[in-house]
Amino acid sequence: MLAKFQEHIENQFPELKVKKFLLACSGGLDSVVLAKLCHKIDLDFDLAHCNFNLRGAESDHDENFVKNFANDLGIRLFVNHFDTIGYVNKNKVSVEMAARDLRYAWFAELMKENTIDILVTAHHADDALETFLINLSRGTGIDGLKGIPSKTSVLARPLLPFSREEILSFAESTGLKWCEDSTNQDTVHLRNKIRHEVVPNLKELHPTFLDNFQMTQRHLADTSKLLSDYIALLKADLFQIETDFIRIPISKLVGLNPLKTYLFYLLSPYGFTAWNDIKDMLTGPSGKEVQSHTHRLVHDRDYLLLEELNIAEKGQFLIQKVTTEITTPINLVVSEVDSLEETSENILYVDKSTLKYPLVVRNWKKGDYFYPFGMTGKKKLSKYFKDEKVDVISKHKQWLLCSGEDIVWVIGKRTDNRFKVKPSTKQILRFTWIK
Repeated sequence: MLAKFQEHIENQFPELKVKKFLLACSGGLDSVVLAKLCHKIDLDFDLAHCNFNLRGAESDHDENFVKNFANDLGIRLFVNHFDTIGYVNKNKVSVEMAARDLRYAWFAELMKENTIDILVTAHHADDALETFLINLSRGTGIDGLKGIPSKTSVLARPLLPFSREEILSFAESTGLKWCEDSTNQDTVHLRNKIRHEVVPNLKELHPTFLDNFQMTQRHLADTSKLLSDYIALLKADLFQIETDFIRIPISKLVGLNPLKTYLFYLLSPYGFTAWNDIKDMLTGPSGKEVQSHTHRLVHDRDYLLLEELNIAEKGQFLIQKVTTEITTPINLVVSEVDSLEETSENILYVDKSTLKYPLVVRNWKKGDYFYPFGMTGKKKLSKYFKDEKVDVISKHKQWLLCSGEDIVWVIGKRTDNRFKVKPSTKQILRFTWIK
């Protein structure tokens, strides 16, 4: 196994030969063998051990074993103790999820503090099979079936091609000792039940069952890559990138079949899960909206508009008499001038005497109206937006400059007649919006 492992590292994980990494070591068979293999081929790494304080003296025994093991190898070891049950009670999660959250958060801290880029874990081929069966039992798509990735930008799993049988054989042939976690025998837990009662029966079906499974997962991974490339091409055709949002033509979406599957692959990266609601939006009235934790999807006439939620933060910002510039929420420069000079949609000139301080910069709200420059009478802002064909997202983010409750400027679009500069004006203020 050592020669096979070394060849695997050279071909698939060359970065581990030149970079120091952190290896998670529980003291169990898999992580002890991985540490021993890495040490034998002279890789540079530190060990990290988590004591979750869940098994009393057994947890402390595992910690002491790993300390002695690290000392024998001459490898630096980091150890941390966790109040796992306290975390469970506080966050209302399972013990397994709590342990996962705690260890990966600590690993990230360790890596940052010690300038380490890669975490190495001891997941192997049997782990991948168990995960596949767990996901299959719960219902999943191709992403849930293609398996545990061998590497990410910060995580490496160099034991994935190796079976538990190979790992055990190496340990026994080299006289390695390891710790046995008594909870691994408890078949109340789904993974343990699959490990001890399901997988052995599957392996009896065919002498090369695990090899065949690994081949199937490679095929699934290739299919997933093909699908990902196709979705990227589809997005390039459908997603019209605007400054702060994405415009998606509904006419093209409704022609996709199966529609909900397409919606999943196009929109799930933005956190959406309410596929029936999104599907209904396509034939519903304008203004319908669905939100994920991070994004908003709005039906606006012939399009769906996709926007990050944090872009359109509501609020109001004051401009005092002495203010010459604000930078939040937009960059607005205020200056006193003698005459009307440069003009553009980003510049406003007003009669200073018509203003009531403090001025307010805010988003529009329902019921807003103004007296558009060049027209007689007032107009609701909602009607103005409709006439100007302003989309829902842009309308949502539109900023107004106001004097009291009166709109002075629909910023970047239209000014209000009541504040215009007249021949009798003695003081002129210039507002410049710097995009």
